Amino acid sequence: MKSNDEIYIIGEIGQNHNGSVDIAKLIIDMICRPIVEDLFNLELKPINAVKLTKRDLKEELSKSQMAMPYEGPNSFGKTYGEHRAFLELSDEQHYEIYKYTKENYKVDFVETICAIGAMSVLKWFTPEYLKVASRDLTNLPLIDALASTKIPIILSTGMAGQKELDDAIEQIVKYHENISILHCVSQYPTHPKNVNLRSISYLIKRYPKYKIGFSDHTIGISAPVAAAAMGAKIIEKHVTIDRRMKGTDQKGSLGPDGVNRMIRDLRLLEMSMGIEDIFVEEDVKNTRIKLERSIATKRVIKKGEIITINDIHLLSPGDGFKWIEKDKVIGKEALVDIDEDEIIYTHMLK
Repeated sequence: MKSNDEIYIIGEIGQNHNGSVDIAKLIIDMICRPIVEDLFNLELKPINAVKLTKRDLKEELSKSQMAMPYEGPNSFGKTYGEHRAFLELSDEQHYEIYKYTKENYKVDFVETICAIGAMSVLKWFTPEYLKVASRDLTNLPLIDALASTKIPIILSTGMAGQKELDDAIEQIVKYHENISILHCVSQYPTHPKNVNLRSISYLIKRYPKYKIGFSDHTIGISAPVAAAAMGAKIIEKHVTIDRRMKGTDQKGSLGPDGVNRMIRDLRLLEMSMGIEDIFVEEDVKNTRIKLERSIATKRVIKKGEIITINDIHLLSPGDGFKWIEKDKVIGKEALVDIDEDEIIYTHMLK
């Protein structure tokens, strides 16, 4: 990841390419667009990484599960095995998408590898990060094989408790300690009552050596923005070109406008966090003068009159005496005539 202030945003394509390299490229084009905030004319940093998933169907499901009828509205085959085979891209296709991404955009590439056999894709290219899906956090042989490559690893916790996470980390640190941990809830989409963003705070405290983030499956963009405000340095979100497309993950993903708004809001949050202090920003000083209140006259004050507490109240602008400074006004003689409802300034007083 980059600096400590930057939120590392991963656009997870997953299986939303629907078995098509062209659709995957369209999604990449969509999520890598420049991000602009028009009101302040800000050009914001775009997404940091795109992510694909690689499976080996020989290591995916039992024979009976692969043969199970699967004919729902999101099915791409008569059996679950046929469905999975339709959605699986080859090593060469993964490389084509990787090469397209690197030639056109300055973003990282992340691969979720779901089987030791799927590591064959690493013969074609080296992604910046390997992702261990929630389902594989207890797949210690796979984690060992991935860690042995020395490529940085991102872990998702969606189906694991404390012990399972610690076991996975113990396996990786035999080879390296470049580990990131994402709080995750493996419910698609995740019900708000199950999100439990406070797990992020827990992970930050328990694993101070590692980057902590949030792999989000909620509807909308409020949860990832809140997670980042709580200290998450990585945000992963499913993305698609059209949430109405066929596929189990499409409805719970962000479409083009949602991706743009999420990245915009996360980048604005980076700028907004600031420091632990209270002070008046330089850009607020003019507004403060315009809107804050100063001591003003309640009536016409004639030259030579002594001003009393009953002669004053507060009005804008704020470039005069504050109420806490009223002793600098009360009991003082007016050097000039001061009209009703006008600010009293130092040069008006003796």
